[in-house]
Amino acid sequence: MLVNTTYAALGPDFLTGRAGALENAHQMLRRGDGPGGEFTGWVDLPETYDREEFSRIQAAARRIREKSQALVVIGIGGSYLGARAAIELLGADSAAPRICFAGNGLSTDALLELLESLEGQDFSVNVISKSGTTTEPAVTFRIFKKLLEERYGREGARQRIYATTDKARGALKSMADKEGYECFVVPDEIGGRYSVLTAVGLLPIAAAGISIEDLMAGAAAERERLLVPGSDNAAWQYAAARNALYESGKRVELLACYEPSFRFFAEWWKQLYGESEGKGHRGLFPASVEFTADLHSMGQYIQDGERILLETVVRFEQPRGQLYIPEDPEDLDGLNFLAGKSLAFVAEQAINGTRLAHVDGGVPNLVLTLPRRDARSVGEMIYFFEFACGLSGYLLGVNPFDQPGVEAYKQNMFALLGKPGSEARREELLKRI
Repeated sequence: MLVNTTYAALGPDFLTGRAGALENAHQMLRRGDGPGGEFTGWVDLPETYDREEFSRIQAAARRIREKSQALVVIGIGGSYLGARAAIELLGADSAAPRICFAGNGLSTDALLELLESLEGQDFSVNVISKSGTTTEPAVTFRIFKKLLEERYGREGARQRIYATTDKARGALKSMADKEGYECFVVPDEIGGRYSVLTAVGLLPIAAAGISIEDLMAGAAAERERLLVPGSDNAAWQYAAARNALYESGKRVELLACYEPSFRFFAEWWKQLYGESEGKGHRGLFPASVEFTADLHSMGQYIQDGERILLETVVRFEQPRGQLYIPEDPEDLDGLNFLAGKSLAFVAEQAINGTRLAHVDGGVPNLVLTLPRRDARSVGEMIYFFEFACGLSGYLLGVNPFDQPGVEAYKQNMFALLGKPGSEARREELLKRI
C-alpha cells in the first residue's frame, strides 16, 4: 500500500512530531501488551495461521461448490462484513455457488425474499457466531436449520451446515458437537472486526472461488513491510495523518473509491474504525462514498458543506482490461474530443479533478494506492487497514480492541422482548415508549 499525504494540508511535523507515540503504539501491537492486547492475534496471523484448518477450509469450500447452488452465510458485524467485502470487491467465480448473506438484520421481508430465491436450489449454510446467542444470526439459523432438515433430512442437513464458532464453548459449539456439523474456529485472540483472515472470512471467500492462498500471501507481504517501524511505514503515515487532521478539527472521514464493487469493503472499514475508535466521545466518524456516482448526490456537500470532512481515496492503478471510446459521426454530445481514449484515462482525470476541487474547497485528501484489484492486493489492504487501525486507536488514547457501547441497545432489546430476569428494565422502558 502506498500512502500519499501531499494533498492533506498537513504540517511538516505531522509524522515526526508523533514518532515517539507511533513507536510506542507499534511496539504495543507487536508485543500484545497494550490495552486490549489479548486481542492482537491478527498481527502475526498471516504467518502463524493454522495450516491444517486452512486445508480443511479449502476442502469444505470444494464440497460446497460441488453440492450447492448457493451458500447462505449467517452472521452479523465482523462475522460477515469481511467476507462480503472481499467477495464483492473481487467478484465470485462464475462457476461458484451464489453467496447469500443473512442474519445481519431483522427484516422479515428481506428474509422472505432470500427464502423465495432459494426455492428449487440446493444450498448449504455457514453459520458464524462466537457464542451462538447473538439475536440476529441465532434466530435466522433456527429458520434455516429447520428448512434444511425438512428438505434433506437431519443427516442430509448435517452435511450441509458448517459452523464457525468458539473452539471449546458456547451455544453454537455445543449444538455443532451434538449434531455433528463440521466446525471451524473463531480464535479467542482475534476480535470479530479483525477476523476476516480467519475461518470467519476464509470459508465463504474460498467457496466463492477466490484464491485464499493469494489473499494470505498479500497479507503476509504487507505484514513484513509494516513490521518495520519508521517514517517510511505506510500505516504510520496513515495513522499520523488521520490523528493530525482529527486534532485540527476534522470530524468525519470519507472513504472513497471509484470502483462500485468497493461498497462492502467500505462497510467493513466503517465497522473496523468505528468500533475501534469511537469511545469516550472521541474519534473520527467513518463514512463512505462511491465515486463518481456520489459526486452527483453528495458532491455539493463535500465541496461546500461544513468543513469537518477529510477524504481517503483508495485507487487501483491497473484495470482488468481496457475500453476505448468510439467516435460518433454526428457528435451530438460533443465528446468526439475523447474518441480513441480509454475509459481508464477519463476516470483518472475525474479522480485528479475531483481531488483538486475538494482540496481547494477545504477537504484534505489522503490517497491510498494499490496496483490492481486482485486477491493479493485485497489481502494487503485488509492487513494495512487493520494495522493502521491499531496504531490509530492507541494514538487516540483508546482501546482499539473492545466495543463496550455495542451492548446498550442489546440490553434494551432483550428487556422489551421479555427476556427472563429483565422485567424491571422492561417496565421502565415501556413507560418511555
